[in-house]
Amino acid sequence: MTESTGLRWASGCFKRGNGDVPGTYTANYRLSDLIEQGLIDADAAREFLAAAGLVECVWQMTWADDALTPTEALETRLASGHGYVVFVHGWTGNHTIWESIPSLVAANDRRLVALAVDHNGFGASLLTDETPPLDSCNPPAAMRTIELLIDLLGLRELPEPKVINFVGHSMGGAMLFYLDPEHWREGEETRYAISPALLLEDEQNRIFYTALGIGIGIVNLVPVFEIVERALRPSVVDALCQGASSYVKNAHTEQYQETPRGITAATFIAMGLLDNRQIAHNFDLFRIILGHRDRLVDVIAMLDLLSTLEFPARNVRVVAGTHYLFSVGVDSVFQHAQNRELVVEDILSLHERAYALLRQSSRSR
Repeated sequence: MTESTGLRWASGCFKRGNGDVPGTYTANYRLSDLIEQGLIDADAAREFLAAAGLVECVWQMTWADDALTPTEALETRLASGHGYVVFVHGWTGNHTIWESIPSLVAANDRRLVALAVDHNGFGASLLTDETPPLDSCNPPAAMRTIELLIDLLGLRELPEPKVINFVGHSMGGAMLFYLDPEHWREGEETRYAISPALLLEDEQNRIFYTALGIGIGIVNLVPVFEIVERALRPSVVDALCQGASSYVKNAHTEQYQETPRGITAATFIAMGLLDNRQIAHNFDLFRIILGHRDRLVDVIAMLDLLSTLEFPARNVRVVAGTHYLFSVGVDSVFQHAQNRELVVEDILSLHERAYALLRQSSRSR
């Protein structure tokens, strides 16, 4: 069975560990390692990196098992089950911002494996250009990159049909609007956007992000202004992470410091200037959750946009919470702890519905 799965890369992790929930485990991967070890098609992998504008791509896999799965059995473990949950973070984030969510999903449904990806030049997935063009780091480009990665990893080519469940936060949530449904069979994918920063109807925040990106870009070109940027940085992180745990706040602070300013600037500007309204109205397996006190995604503006898109009202949930509505900080324990449970429940519910549709369509082929 191992030879026929097409998932040989699963045995090439560079790090193993325990998940955030008892009975869950993690494995971390670097695409360059898989190429070097001959565990993935080298030409296809390099073609992916070139198309995505990346020099590296890194992700973490999380699953649940009765005991620690041997490395040589990871391929079989990955191939078993009903599908995958692909977590994509927002700007100045990385795969760690999800905290316990991937482990909770895996623990509550062992037939699912979670993959949390560093993308768009953040984390360890570095862009080739430290001052990238805007159309290479905006939400549509990020969505194309994630879809290409799914294909590269062979997650859609297994003998038994699997559901690919996309979960995105902030910019990662915005990118989910740009998935092309024509490339997917009925029930093969679901989308769950948390506080999606798609600003097409949010003029105030469009101006804010554009100006912020330009300011960071000026610092990148004229270092004398760095003192201004250092003073501004805590305010940016505070606005982004209001209500989140100290772990998430520290992760964003460190990521902001480590990311080349040109990438951060281009990402902010790309979000502010994005005007791509070519969004397919295929929302049956698409859910959105918004926080009522989100300072970065205005709820009214987002609801106006969803109304324009004819997004089903039953697929939208507004909860008491901030931009990081699923991360439990000291000042948001009651609200955000409940939201975290809702997020896990929603992901699992969406998957179950999609899997039933996928099985039905597969039998009728």
